[in-house]
Amino acid sequence: MDSCASLIAEHPHRLPPLQAAGSRRRTLAIGLIGPGRVGSVLLAQLRAAQERLAREAGLELMLCGVAASRRMWLDCDDPELNAQHDAQTWRPTDLDQFAAHIRGESQRHAMLIDCSASDAVASQYPYWLASGLHVVTPSKLASSGPLSRWQSIRAASQHGGRFRYEATVCAGLPVVQTLRDLLDTGDQLLSVEGMFSGTLAWLCCQYDGKRPFSALVREAHALGYTEPDPRDDLSGMDVARKLVILAREAGWPLSLHDVAVESLVPAELSDLPLDDFMARLDELDAPMAQRLAAAQAHHGVLRHVASLDRDGRAQVGLQPLAASHAFAHTRLTDNIVQFRTQRYCDNPLLVQGPGAGPEVTAAGIFADLLRIAESLEVRA
Repeated sequence: MDSCASLIAEHPHRLPPLQAAGSRRRTLAIGLIGPGRVGSVLLAQLRAAQERLAREAGLELMLCGVAASRRMWLDCDDPELNAQHDAQTWRPTDLDQFAAHIRGESQRHAMLIDCSASDAVASQYPYWLASGLHVVTPSKLASSGPLSRWQSIRAASQHGGRFRYEATVCAGLPVVQTLRDLLDTGDQLLSVEGMFSGTLAWLCCQYDGKRPFSALVREAHALGYTEPDPRDDLSGMDVARKLVILAREAGWPLSLHDVAVESLVPAELSDLPLDDFMARLDELDAPMAQRLAAAQAHHGVLRHVASLDRDGRAQVGLQPLAASHAFAHTRLTDNIVQFRTQRYCDNPLLVQGPGAGPEVTAAGIFADLLRIAESLEVRA
């Protein structure tokens, strides 16, 4: 993350003070952890929206610090907020010091946004929430990690700061919020099905047998659709984490080991160095061709689907689907989630749209920030 310091310099870290609207003026102190691709886009979105939010909502967003893996910047070190990198003062990262600075000595509203994907950072959430700090994150580690930690986070958020994590599932799509609204209004979840990986959605949509599957993986890798190591996508574990998050949101104490995950990576390729794996990608072609042929024999399509039923059975893997199925008509890297509930039983509720990319992910984080800000009381 240190390489992102130059990105931070391009965005003044505390948005300029503005005259907020009337007696409804609220100030929210913000600390950003993880100024990478998503974090830097979020900084730009916050700055672009600040004047409108101050004018229309009486909300002043005050970015008070940014922390990378080894260095952090605090506004108290640079009160002029000089955008020149060589004029900024950095300290060694200390998460306790960083959180204390964002919280401040007064009773101000304060929030930490974690874009770091660090398990060590996620482990701090219960303590931050208990201290009154709000926490927003796109990282799946807290919501799909050890169940005991998740329970501690939930307990702390009941009596301390608020915790939101919409962007952990399908980036900026309102998936977690939709499920929460269904449950809070008394509906009962019967099942969830979805295509939660933009990478695997693209691969399945493109794969019609005319080109080898390995060629499509190489193309997706070159386009930046996959993780640097495509096995991180092909293994299905990232999708499994998203399914766990939705299950826990519905009140089911699911963990990763409870999910039956089908990896598209043969066992003999799973532990190879990346270059060796890429050189042997062709070994994926024969089994994938067989799966596609079986689906096409029944006039269907092949899709990568995660599913969870009312009995808590969870699975992730390739499925042949009828050509009439809603998942057969997604585009590019679309994510799609189907909720079947008591109210939406015969005609399930669908949420669909782009589920990957720094812009939509940052927008999901920003939306969470605003939902928390809407509930804040006015403080002098």
